[in-house]
Amino acid sequence: MNWEQWWEQLADSTWLERQFYGNEVVWWLVAVAAFVSLLFLLRLVTRIVRRRVGALAEQTNYYVAHAVVGLAGAIKPWFLFVVSLYLGSLNLEFGHKTTGFLQWVTVTALLMQLAFWADVLITLFLRRYVQTRMETDAASVTTMSGLSFFGRLGVWTLTVLLVLQNADVEVSALVAGLGIGGVAVALAAQSVLGDLFASLAIVLDKPFILGDFIAVNECLGSVEHIGLKTTRIRSLSGEQLIFANADLLHGRIRNYKRMYERRIEFSFGVEYGTPPDKLATMPDMIRSAIEAQQTTRFDRAHFKSFGASSLLFEAVYYVLSPDYNIYMDIQQAINLALVRRFAEAEIHFALPTQTLYVHRTPDH
Repeated sequence: MNWEQWWEQLADSTWLERQFYGNEVVWWLVAVAAFVSLLFLLRLVTRIVRRRVGALAEQTNYYVAHAVVGLAGAIKPWFLFVVSLYLGSLNLEFGHKTTGFLQWVTVTALLMQLAFWADVLITLFLRRYVQTRMETDAASVTTMSGLSFFGRLGVWTLTVLLVLQNADVEVSALVAGLGIGGVAVALAAQSVLGDLFASLAIVLDKPFILGDFIAVNECLGSVEHIGLKTTRIRSLSGEQLIFANADLLHGRIRNYKRMYERRIEFSFGVEYGTPPDKLATMPDMIRSAIEAQQTTRFDRAHFKSFGASSLLFEAVYYVLSPDYNIYMDIQQAINLALVRRFAEAEIHFALPTQTLYVHRTPDH
């Protein structure tokens, strides 16, 4: 067949009326054109929304704009393909099985896309919640961080069940079977499930939250992350300490962030030769040195006992701040003040000394 014969056959409109899988060729062409046009249009609209609204979100930091950009970015190419294919095929006539299969594929794609959108919304909500509440309400941030996982788990579990139900699967029997299998899995993964439920207990009970400075046994550090299985703590020396959640709940935790004030007890000794009159004035010197510092509350100062090589004094006061650096600055200022006042009063701090008495016996 030469080109002239092929063109004459193509120009003959009778071939458009031929039946192909129950539909005329002309309707197949219309369906293909509609599919291609819809797919191109949907992808174009998605890109325009992401660019235009994305630029607005960067300029204004508007939450709704960020949400729209996140939702547009979460649209999957296969979802646009399935939607365009289904809409383009509406003018075609298929059998009951083929029509049902197309509807099932479309509904499944829609349910999966809705799950991705819900996941994005949960992530955006958590991110904004952390940005606005971290400094003022870290406890609620810790709770929301933990609950967000269970929210995503619930979304995807519901999506899978709806997809199976749409496929005419007996969901109740499947759930019962999963329940029996879940018992076996739970027995085989007791430690993992123990850490999982421990993380839920940490999130709800809040023995510590993100940013708290805690001590676990001999380990100290700031809480950086509370996960499903482990909690990560940044130690004072810089390394990251990782604890299983169940181990944390079984041990004793000291939370220094929730300390309202710090009780300080310190002692020192002066020489045994110090006159009694000066010893009697020393508690007042200690008290005035402590009360001269801000954010302190004096408790007591006493001549405590007679030591092996010194007269021992003990003082107790409170620092009205849990910050360790503030405590050290105050203690340093108190020590310097005592050194100056004792030097003016000619009171000397004791050094470890021993007196050795030598008794010489006569030779026999």
